[in-house]
Amino acid sequence: MSETTAKVRESLARRYRQEKRFQAYGILSIGVGLLALLILFTDIIGKGHSAFFEHYIKLEISLDRDVLGVDDASDDEQLNYANFGGVIKEALRERFPGVDDRQQQRLLYDLVSSGASYNLRDELKADPGLLGGTRELWLLADDDVDLYLKTSQKKRPEARLDDQQKQWIEDLEAAGDTDKRFNASFFSHGDSREPELAGIGSAIVGSFFTMIVTLCLSFPIGVAAAIYLEEFAPRNKFTDFIEVNINNLAAVPSIIFGLLGLAIFINVFGLPRSVPLLGGLVLTLMTLPTIIITSRAAIKTVPPSVREGALALGASKMQVVLHHVLPLALPGMLTGSIIGMAQALGETAPLLLIGMVAFIVDIPGGPTDPATVLPVQIYLWADSPEQSFVAMTSAAIMVLLAFLITMNTLAVVLRKRLERRW
Repeated sequence: MSETTAKVRESLARRYRQEKRFQAYGILSIGVGLLALLILFTDIIGKGHSAFFEHYIKLEISLDRDVLGVDDASDDEQLNYANFGGVIKEALRERFPGVDDRQQQRLLYDLVSSGASYNLRDELKADPGLLGGTRELWLLADDDVDLYLKTSQKKRPEARLDDQQKQWIEDLEAAGDTDKRFNASFFSHGDSREPELAGIGSAIVGSFFTMIVTLCLSFPIGVAAAIYLEEFAPRNKFTDFIEVNINNLAAVPSIIFGLLGLAIFINVFGLPRSVPLLGGLVLTLMTLPTIIITSRAAIKTVPPSVREGALALGASKMQVVLHHVLPLALPGMLTGSIIGMAQALGETAPLLLIGMVAFIVDIPGGPTDPATVLPVQIYLWADSPEQSFVAMTSAAIMVLLAFLITMNTLAVVLRKRLERRW
């Protein structure tokens, strides 16, 4: 074997070793990323899964007319002013007799949520025949009680409850008077200062209206701008300047768009704060560069032969674009738009600057009603001192991630099913 051949083989072996090391580094990087993602998801799901369930306490409620102050259960005005809290307190005293001290009574009453009165009102409104009778009813437990029942037996002594309250809860649990149910109110209620009554219903509806406004504005404007720049605009310094600025805007921090919305839409045009219409306008400005860039890339994938063939058959420039180029580029445009919308759905900073941090209890009925969005709701709950809001925050993050994963999956499916290879 010649010396030259040996050097070549040694060089090849060194290159192969370097290639294997590079592949190993790539696999290791992917593994670290997947491990970090797994840890993140495990932590979020571990903290948030309990928020999808809530506990109820069974009490024998005597719906006494005198205590309630109600003569006619079909009268909504009487039901709105009825003393439902009084009959609940009376039921708790009967369930645990001998509690005479006022401090102890206050602890006893804290076992049941303040929202139980509304549940009892709804029960009586649905069945007016309950008035004057006695019936066993399931009432929503307080958030501390709910957290205590969700906690494992080993960690229960650390719960933020009085020893007497713990004993009462243990007695209820032993008697089978506690029940764990799906927390439907988490998806149907608005925000509340009481964790057991709080929900993301208002935030979901607010996000929906905000996304509708964003889609209706950003998609047609972005597609029209992309078509003009790619098919009609002359190649000169002005269009080059526009292209550079569009690319730069795609990298601008989102909080800058919030400042722009605050300065223009609120201070100049006087739009109300904390409404989906305003949020949609701000997010439209943020997503337009992304949609324009992806739409132009989709238009570039259409072969020149399609344009030349249509022109050869006598089609005008506008007909070529609308009847041939646009339908072929539309799958790529839709994919870019969905990705831009998913990015907008997860934005928080620009919406904070335009005031979408209001305490919203009612479900918005339209894009001009006060509302909040899911990322902002998560931000508000994460700053709450109540321990139960930790699970609520993680659960809301799970819902937001589900929406984002769904939208990105839809974008991938559309690209795979609709794209054409030339």
